[in-house]
Parts: sequence; structure tokens; C-alpha cells
Amino acid sequence: MFIEIIRNFLLSTGFASISGQQVFMLIIACILLYLAIVKKYEPLLLLPIAFGMLLANIPLTGIMEPPVYELGTDGLPELKKLGGLLYYLYQGVKLGVFPPLIFLGLGAMTDFGPLIANPRSLLLGAAAQFGIFTTFLGAVALGFTGPEAASIGIIGGADGPTAIFLTSKLAPHLLGPIAVAAYSYMALVPIIQPPIMKLFTTKEQRQIKMEQLRPVSKTEKVLFPIIVTMIGALLLPSATGLLGLLMLGNLFRESGVVDRIFKTAQNELINIVTIFLGITVGATASADKFLRPQTLMIIGLGLLAFAVGTATGTIFGTIMCKLTGGRINPLIGSAGVSAVPMAARVAQVVGQKENPSNFLLMHAMGPNVAGVIGSAIAAGVLLSLFG
Repeated sequence: MFIEIIRNFLLSTGFASISGQQVFMLIIACILLYLAIVKKYEPLLLLPIAFGMLLANIPLTGIMEPPVYELGTDGLPELKKLGGLLYYLYQGVKLGVFPPLIFLGLGAMTDFGPLIANPRSLLLGAAAQFGIFTTFLGAVALGFTGPEAASIGIIGGADGPTAIFLTSKLAPHLLGPIAVAAYSYMALVPIIQPPIMKLFTTKEQRQIKMEQLRPVSKTEKVLFPIIVTMIGALLLPSATGLLGLLMLGNLFRESGVVDRIFKTAQNELINIVTIFLGITVGATASADKFLRPQTLMIIGLGLLAFAVGTATGTIFGTIMCKLTGGRINPLIGSAGVSAVPMAARVAQVVGQKENPSNFLLMHAMGPNVAGVIGSAIAAGVLLSLFG
């Protein structure tokens, strides 16, 4: 009898039920944890995503299982079994709640001053969104449906919350691969972007020193989020959730009259939502959904999206450089992808290597924050077309 008890216990453990595919996914999760902890690649989101992936691929936990209902004697459904913890937390992703809340916090942390001081930055941010639509066409050519292609293309915006928001609406079955691809490429910005930036610029262009930005008044900073919200929401109502909360967070920051709310938005709120968003998105990457040929195509298309976005932003920066008689350093165009503030820092680093007295960070922040707005608008366009 004792042997039977031991045998039943062993059969009830995950070790007896784990598959080769789940072992492979656990290895991938550990690699992502290594990149987040040791290499510090986007650790704030890559770490919870990787751990959520780890939890989802341990058998028998039921951590992402939905609740079970049965019809009662009165003909109404009765709850027979509760769902897993992460299933309930995942509803914040599924219902499109978490990504806009992330944008609220991002808005509270973002200074739109460089963009207001140099409105031409909007054009650079818009140019960098070409990667989204180029990859959309490539995904359609490879056999993905319109909604799936739109979700894959948004990786080119280099904006994780936007990618998650759009994918949860259009192609939730691809959420795991798209989230992993989006945040992996965001983490690899310092590796992916410099070769592309150098390919489309000359050494002389990379050495260009830009004039100091003009001071921006408080009135301008307060009016900016209000005006952008009205114009953006009227033009693309489907983008209101992301764009509106981004601008509300920024209004908290710039108004100066809601200090408690402002601090909560940029600290406690965004930190809590980041944990829930990351771990539940990672939990969607179970072996049966992740280990498919589609995943490799998504990762490849995501890289294409990011590369094209960087290239088009840089090319447009080069055009603006020539049109302004060499007053704009084209490197700042690469920051039009909305990996804030990483892409702006990369432009600063590359520019300073060519000219140690060059300081491009604040200039690059203009296209960088314009890219955040641009990716939200692009998501709105795609959602209006396929939602």
C-alpha cells in the first residue's frame, strides 16, 4: 500500500507529465530570464514575461485554465471549478485594459518638450512607422490573415504595450510570439540599430552638431496633450484608448495641480500593471501555441519591421538634413521608433562616437516621443480596418 501511495504521488507530479515541447519552452524561458537579469535587456517587462512563460509550461498547474461551468437543475450555469490565477489576471489584457494603463504611466513620465520645440520631429516619427505597413504586406504575402498581419506589423513600432493591445484585439492566438518578438527587439535596439544608421548616413552627416532647442512654455506643454487628444480621437476614434490615456498622463505631469495622481501614475500604477501585463502575456506562450512554424515567421517578420522602421526614419532624417542645409543630424531619425528612451540614447551614442562634442539626446527625444504617438495612431488605423 505504501508503494502504491508513492506511485500515485509520483504520477501526480509535473515530472511524470511534462513533454519534450514543454521542456524546450522552459529552456527558452530560462534564456529570456538570463537576458533580463544578467544582460539587463528590457528587464522590467522581459523578466515577468519570461517567468509567465515558465509558469505556463509547467504541467498540471492549471494556472491559465478557464473556469468550468455546468448547467444546474434550474437551467442556469453553475461554477464547478475556479479558473487559474493568471487566467483572471489575463482578462486585463484580453479586455484591453492593461496596455492603455501602461500608456497612462508613460505619458506621466514623458516630456514632450523636445517635440513641441521642434515640430518637424513628428515627420521623423511618422516615417519610422513605415516598417509597420511594409511588414504588414510581407505577412499577407506569407499567408497570414489581415488581422494577423496587422498584429505582426505593429512590432515595427517598437512599442510593446501597443503590440499587445492590437494583438489582443485582432489575433489573441499570436499574443505570445508577438510579445516575445516585440520586447526582444526593443531590448536589442543598441545592437540592431547602429549598423542600419551607419548604412544610410555619411560620416560627415553623423558629425553634424545641432542647435540648442528653444525653451518651451508651460502653456504650450499643457495645451499639447489636449489638442493632440482632440485631433487624434476625432481622426481615429479607435486609437482613443491608447492616445487618450497617454496624453492624460502627460497632462497630469504638465498641469502641476495633481501631484499625487501624477506620482501614482508614473510609479505605483505603471509598476503594478507592468507586473500583471508581463506575467500574463508570457503565460500565453504555452508550448502548444508557441512551437509552430508561424512563430519563426513572426520573429523574422518582426526583425524586418524593426529594421525597416529604423531605416526609413534614418533615410527621412537624411532628406531633412539636405533640405535644411545640414542643420539636422539624420541620426535622430532612427529614434522615430518608439523604444523610449533607448532609441534616443542610441542616436546619442552613435553621434558622439563620430564627434565627441555632439549631444543629440534631446534632439532625438523629439522623434522618439513622436514615434510613441505614431505607433498608437498606426494601431488605431489597423484596428479600424480589421477590428
